[in-house]
Parts: sequence; structure tokens; C-alpha cells
Amino acid sequence: MDVDIEAANKKALKIIQAGQPELIDVGVAGEEVPGMHDKLILHAGPPVEWKNMSGPTQGAVMGALMYEGLADNEDEARELAASGEIEFDPWHEHDGVGPMAGIASASMPVWIVKNKDRGNTAYCTFNEGLGKVLRYGAYAPEVIDHLKWMEEELAPVMKEILEITGDINLKNLISEALQMGDEVHNRNRGATSLFYRKITPALLDTDFSNDQKKEVLEFIDSNDHFFLNLSMPACKSMVQPTEGIEGCSILTAIARSGTEFGIRVAGLPGEWFAVEAPVVDGLLFSGYTQEDCCPDIGDSTITETCGLGGFSMAAAPAIVKFVGGSVDDAFNFTRQMYEITETESETFQIPTLDFRGSPQGIDLLKICELGITPKINTGIAHKDPGVGQIGAGLVEAPMEVFEQALERFAEKYS
Repeated sequence: MDVDIEAANKKALKIIQAGQPELIDVGVAGEEVPGMHDKLILHAGPPVEWKNMSGPTQGAVMGALMYEGLADNEDEARELAASGEIEFDPWHEHDGVGPMAGIASASMPVWIVKNKDRGNTAYCTFNEGLGKVLRYGAYAPEVIDHLKWMEEELAPVMKEILEITGDINLKNLISEALQMGDEVHNRNRGATSLFYRKITPALLDTDFSNDQKKEVLEFIDSNDHFFLNLSMPACKSMVQPTEGIEGCSILTAIARSGTEFGIRVAGLPGEWFAVEAPVVDGLLFSGYTQEDCCPDIGDSTITETCGLGGFSMAAAPAIVKFVGGSVDDAFNFTRQMYEITETESETFQIPTLDFRGSPQGIDLLKICELGITPKINTGIAHKDPGVGQIGAGLVEAPMEVFEQALERFAEKYS
């Protein structure tokens, strides 16, 4: 097929740059997410069968089955998950994304984010906070209780808040957060604070009790990662409309399951390219070693496809205290990412680089030509189900997955 790759990429970049992700509502996954049903579990990363799932993913699946009332205990949940009665699909194939294990089931509340420029919608569950939580594979009774609180208490409050505030422009909040020291992947303190300020006056006008209002505010205040589950669908909504552009070599997803590291390319819609997931090099909590680490996991690298996360580490030099490395590394990573991207963001600017736009539009061809892979910062889950987070760090995407995609791209567009 004879195509103009440069023109195709320019078309994609215009779409990404023009994206206007806005938080419009809160819904229930089973009612809002396309294709969702009671026996479907969504997960992060490329497709994976139960028997090949990482420990955290299996743990989170078991937790979701108990949360839904489909299993009463760990043994029943494990048996049901392996029975073939439950379906598993990547979040990315249902217009959404999930952090770490990324597990979502039908009763879970979801954020609904609409790209007002293109009209498409993206989804994500709510962020649970840190510690022993479902997304890190934990499934103890207190994990399930917390998920029920989010469903029954937090979600209704957030829904009524949005009825008062109207749609919230997430792109503007992300832009402001970059100038407050975030990169909105592993550092969301500024973004969460901005969101907190945005919703608090409306929360006070809701009909909920003062105790309920206080509980919601205290939860958000204690959870610096609260905004991550908004930045992710915001980025998903911006890049998703580029899928299917003939000849486009821009990445539309970088996603990891803890088993495989996968990517998607705009000009190869519906196709996954995946290799074994690497282990993250990072800072571990006391008492843990590299042997305890689950390989790289999560859909949160959707932020990198929009020029955020590891691509904007220069905007958040303090991130190195969480993921390792040095301040110089943070600057150097961002500078290097300009070499494998097609443009600079018109909205996401990096103050420490004299307000230069973040590197945006990851180009498969440049990666393979230059031998430079995307830089990613991420959390680290324990390899066993039920344990939770044990650290955070940096990971380089494996070159093999891009070479695999390039071969297919050349086959289609030679």
C-alpha cells in the first residue's frame, strides 16, 4: 500500500493537539463501558489468559469476583477464574484504561471522560489510594470493603458534584499541574490539589451529610494519586481518534500486563505487539528485593503517549525521590524523548526547559531508526497476589516489541 507516512503522522498530531478531554460524569462500568457484562473482567495490558496472568493480576481478578459476589472466598474465586466461565479483555479494547493490574468489573464506578473535539469517550475506575489495594493484586476483606465504600459513598458524591460544577476540563488541569511539579503519571500531587480545589465548593452545596463530605475530602486529601485515574482516560481520549489513520506510525498505546509489554500503532488498528514484560529497576520498600518484583504492569503508560509521565520528567524533578535516578536523569530523559517524537505539545509545557512543549507523538519509525526506546516511570507490585505495592522505579521499553511492530508496519505499507 502506497501511503504518505509524514502526512498521516501530521494528521494524527493535529488530532492529539486539538483534543479536549473533559470529565462529564460518573457511571457504573456495566452500564457505561462498551461491551461490558457481568461475567467480563477488564485488565491492563495486551490480551492474557488466566493461566498466564501475573500474580497481581490474578489477585485483583479474585478480588473483583468476590467484590461482585460471584465468589465467597479466595478458593472459589480462583476456581471460577480458571473455569472458562469468566471472560477477560484488555481495557484498551473497551475504550478505557486501568492502572497497574487495571482490573474492572461490572459494578465498579467509572469516570466518564469525553473528548469534546472528536466526540469519543474514555473510561477509568476510581483510584483506591496506596498500600494494599486491588490494582496491586490485594484482595483482603478490607480491600473489598474499601471498593464498596467507593461504589456506595464516593461515587454518588462525585456524581452530584459534577451535576453542580458541570464538565471539568482535564487538559487545563494537567497543563497547570505540569507547572506545579507533576508529570501526572507517578506524581499527581499538584493535579490532585487542583481537582480538590475545583470540586470542594460544589461538594459543600450537595445534600450529603457533613460526615460524608468530610470523609470524601479526607480520602482525596490523603491520596496524591487520585488524579491519575483522570489523567489516564484524558490521554486515552486524546490519542484514540488517531487509530485507523492509514500509514500513521504514531503509538496509541503502551500497556503492560505483568506478563507482557505491549504496544499499539495508529496505522495498525486492532493489532497488539507484545513481548515479555521487563522487571522495573527502582527503589523498593524495606524488606523487599528484586526477586520479589512483578514485571512491568499497567495501562498508566497511556500518559507517555501524550507526552506526559516519563516524557515530562523534567517538569517533575522531585519524582526521582520516588522512582530513583537523579535530577539530571529526569532532565536527560525528557531531552532524549524529543528525538523519538514528532512534535512538541502546544498545551503541556515544561517550565524547567523554558516552557518548551513536552515531547508528543511517539513515532515507531524513529524508535527503530535511532535505537531509543520510551522512558517510563512506574510503580512496582509484588509478584505474588495479595501483597500489594513494594516500590517504584524506571523501566526502558524493550526494543524487540517495536521491531516486531515495524516488521508488520513494513509488511502493510511497503
